This record gives sequence, structure tokens and C-alpha cells, in this order.
Amino acid sequence: MSRVAGLALAALWVWVSLLACGGGPHPTLYIAGIPDQDATKLARRYGALTEYLSEELDVKVEYVPTVDYAATVVGFKRGDIHMAWFGGLTGVQARLTVPDSLAIAQRPLDAEFHSRFIVQSGLDVDSLEDLKGLTFTFGSESSTSGYLMPRYFMMQAGVNPDTDLDGPPNFSGSHDKTWKLVESGAFQAGALNEAVWEAALKGGRVDTDKVTEFYTTPAYFDYNWTIRADADARFGSGFTERARQALLALDEDNSEVLDLFSTGSFVATDNRNYEAIRDVAESLGILRR
Repeated sequence: MSRVAGLALAALWVWVSLLACGGGPHPTLYIAGIPDQDATKLARRYGALTEYLSEELDVKVEYVPTVDYAATVVGFKRGDIHMAWFGGLTGVQARLTVPDSLAIAQRPLDAEFHSRFIVQSGLDVDSLEDLKGLTFTFGSESSTSGYLMPRYFMMQAGVNPDTDLDGPPNFSGSHDKTWKLVESGAFQAGALNEAVWEAALKGGRVDTDKVTEFYTTPAYFDYNWTIRADADARFGSGFTERARQALLALDEDNSEVLDLFSTGSFVATDNRNYEAIRDVAESLGILRR
């Protein structure tokens, strides 16, 4: 073997060894979010965010679209997704599947989030009790604001969604589909995320002659960014905190990203804030401790 060929082989061996030991180029950071809205809007949202995070964190960042809420949790469990924008319930589920994972950031409104109940205009509905005997649609079965908390507050008001409605409840799959189903007359009432509802009203997309809100739930913690427990091992010491700080640093210069998340900023959070969500899910038999 020539001296040049020997040096080239040695250099290749060093490069392979570095990669095997975690050295060399950082792996790609894969992020995702529960598909709670139209796929086009989600693509815009995460496209803008991946560009920002790639620059701030100095790693390649890619968005992983998911088909439903459960698939986002499964991707996080398998390690195909390293950081995700979860709802309160899916965040709890994700952190249970990957112990020591951390909720690191949320929007200010997520500390006091609400579900909105809507109904076809003209129906005599003023309270949750009035939902008895009506057709009804939730969002996704894994949604905090579109199913878990609305179901909880209905049960608290003496309305069992399984027995007191006109037939079994529907699951639309996403919040924007929920209000459209009620507006179209497919269902008489429904429950959805307040941020999606407010954005639809503000954008003039809702025909308020056909659908109106009648009840807002008490507040609860909801959406959050959760990062896998092995993020520091994969991307370098301190990466979890760097990711948190990158999210917290979003400001008016990044208004496009923030607008797509219906917020003016992100704030720090931690796992303790979502214990009440876990308690509710366990009380309804959705989670088991």
C-alpha cells in the first residue's frame, strides 16, 4: 500500500471512529407537533420554526409531519422525534413513555387555557346541561382541549357523553374541523381549543349566523414543548437548556413564527404543571398510573 493510500485509509478510520463515539457532525434534530389543525398551516408553522432553530442551535432541524396525535407520541417514544409541541394530555403520555423527558416551554396562555363549547345558532342552549339529547362532536380522542377537559367538565355538570347525547359523540380529528361540522349542521354542538376558535373568528372564517359559543371552561394547563431525556447525550451537554432558551428568545423579530403559534412569546414551564391533567386522565380511565 502506498504512503498516500495509507494516510487516506487512516483518516477515514479516524472519521468513522469519531462518528461511532458521538463525535463529528451533530445528528439532525427532528421536531413535530400534534396535528390539531389544517396540514397547510402546520407546514407553514414548523417550516418557519425549523429555520429559526437551525440557526439558533447550530444543528440541522427537520419537521416530521404526523397523521394523528397518537402517532406523534409513538414517534417521540421511538426516538424518531426528539422535541414536540404537545397538548397537555399527549405531553403527559410522551413523558410517561420516555421517562425523565422534560416539558420546557409553553405560551403564556397555556397556563390558563380553556375549551369553548359551541352550538348551532337558534338552539336553546345556555349551559352544559342543555347538551342532553343533542348530537355532539369532540376533536381528537387524544386532545386535551378538544376531548379530555370538555368530557371532564360535561361529567361534572351531570352530562355523560356516552349516554346522554343523541347517539355516541363524534371525533372530528382536529379543532378546525369541529367548528366546521357544527357550522355545517352535521352536528348540533361541539367543543374545541379556544385559540383555534378565536383565530377563526378573528379571521372572519366563521359564519356566526350558523354557529355560536355558549360556554367557556375553567382554566387548565395545556400545550407545551417537550424534549426527550436523551437530548443532551445526543446533541451535546446543555442542549436541553439551549433549546429552551432558543424558544424563550423568540420575540417581535420572529413575529411570523409566534403568530403561527397564536402567541407573542414562549415562557418556561416544567412537568409539575401538568400533574392535574394526568389526574383528570386517570379519573376518566384514559390513563392508568
